[in-house]
Amino acid sequence: MIDCRQRKNIKVGLFVEIVQKPHQKTGELTEGIVARLLTNSPNHPYGIKVQLESGLVGRVKNIIE
Repeated sequence: MIDCRQRKNIKVGLFVEIVQKPHQKTGELTEGIVARLLTNSPNHPYGIKVQLESGLVGRVKNIIE
């Protein structure tokens, strides 16, 4: 399992599942392709924040291979 809390593991073009800010309590996941990495630090305890090609923003929870 790839650690989604490490920035080095998240690349533009990856197919991922994110949790958006309004869905953090429910844990509802959204699938998409990473367009931009928004977290600058090398790691984050809740997942790296990204913007998907669809424009949605959230923290990566799973990388789909």
